[in-house]
Amino acid sequence: MESTLMRKLQILADSAKYDVSCSSSGTGRHGSGQIGSARVAGLCHTWSADGRCVSLLKVLFTNNCVYNCEYCVSRRDNDFPRASFEPEELAALTMEFYRRNYIEGLFLSSAVEISPDYTAERILKALTILRQAYGFAGYIHAKIIPGVSPEILHRIGLVADRLSVNIELPSSESLKKFAPQKNAKQIFAPMRQITNTLIETGSLKGPGNMFAGQQLNTAENYLGGAGGSGPGPDPAGQPAGPAQIKPAGSARIKPAGLAQIKSEGPDRTARSEDLPSRPAGKGTFAPAGQTTQMIIGAGGESDESILTTSENLYRTFKMKRVFYSAYVPVVDSPLLPNRLTAPPLAREHRIYQADWLLRFYGFTVSELFRDGSANLDPDLDPKVTWALRNLDQFPVEVNRASYEMLMRIPGIGNISARRILRQRRIRAVRFEDLKKMGVVMKRAKYFVLCCGRYYGDRRFEPETIRNSILQMESGLQLSMFDSDWKQVEEGQRQEKLAAAGVI
Repeated sequence: MESTLMRKLQILADSAKYDVSCSSSGTGRHGSGQIGSARVAGLCHTWSADGRCVSLLKVLFTNNCVYNCEYCVSRRDNDFPRASFEPEELAALTMEFYRRNYIEGLFLSSAVEISPDYTAERILKALTILRQAYGFAGYIHAKIIPGVSPEILHRIGLVADRLSVNIELPSSESLKKFAPQKNAKQIFAPMRQITNTLIETGSLKGPGNMFAGQQLNTAENYLGGAGGSGPGPDPAGQPAGPAQIKPAGSARIKPAGLAQIKSEGPDRTARSEDLPSRPAGKGTFAPAGQTTQMIIGAGGESDESILTTSENLYRTFKMKRVFYSAYVPVVDSPLLPNRLTAPPLAREHRIYQADWLLRFYGFTVSELFRDGSANLDPDLDPKVTWALRNLDQFPVEVNRASYEMLMRIPGIGNISARRILRQRRIRAVRFEDLKKMGVVMKRAKYFVLCCGRYYGDRRFEPETIRNSILQMESGLQLSMFDSDWKQVEEGQRQEKLAAAGVI
């Protein structure tokens, strides 16, 4: 019995590694006789808001799937080992791992076995046993299957800390091409229900992103609405959050990809008073909010299209975060890149950087792509690229600039901007103070003035500054890795393919 359960764990943990909502540990140190223990199968690491590293059991409930999505390793036509947990097995396994101090929580996803409701009911049973029979109070992240009934979704939200519905692909064209059994309505309906319930129960609060405080879009203009346009800026026409710099020509955000699809039908959100509440002491519906994930590199979407879809998701559904997964060729399909194609890791990294600018720095997608280019610069941080395109706004005097403008200076983040504001209430900020405040001087020095003096050692022109930053950052990479960047990138590609079992 134990060997059968461990076999299921190996199969279902291996299938879960393609979900990037948390990072796999990828190591095993079992039975070493030292303090602590780690197991490769099913263990991953994530990070809490205060910076603590938390170990989670990351696993699928089942990889038996009725869907035949082109990109998915669990697709119906793929010939590989299949397994499904019983609810009692998963609950007992989670508790056993917790008692042995392997994990602090559970990250549970699943393929679709028989139907969304059938699979979701079994997941709900496992989580209910875990919470009520075992009294487990640890963190639970549960994936919601598109097409599940509102009642089951709500009950899962009452026992889970965070919910997520994977959008999978960033455009309607890719969804139809690679996952024809899925549709946008199935994906957006549970997202909307989760958001509405979070607002209704007062759970939509805490750190997440700048969009959290904006008014929820109504059903009429929900991801396109009657007018067919995506959600725009706030009523004042300003970017979300504290930034008050209004970008020219950004009256409304043009939708891209899945953001163009209008949701139809009535709002079927289950009201909290109609359904059982979470066990005493566990708070309210999904207190950690919701996230989603999309695959990049499988279709032909541009970076602008991907980030516009994300921006609309943040504005409409108040997502805590959108995760991006560089497509790893794990199945043979004439519609997808061949299995020797390198995952677009560098592109994934740049998209994450741009996403951070949207969530915390007050940027909009239209600003990042205003020059007509549809893709991010692969060589430079998007914030640096934006600054080089807008050199007329620089250099900025750090002793007079607003908080919003400080946040737009390359090399200056939230913490260092607040430190600058605090110090200049007492005395002027000098150039030598900036590094002590955490400012990344290799970037910032080209865009700032301190007490009226410019410390950049190059001519103040875009190409000169760009080459200087690239030279400095390339030199740091060479000194760290003792090889050229192409070798480093090839090494990362080989590691990713090996982890996916491709090579």
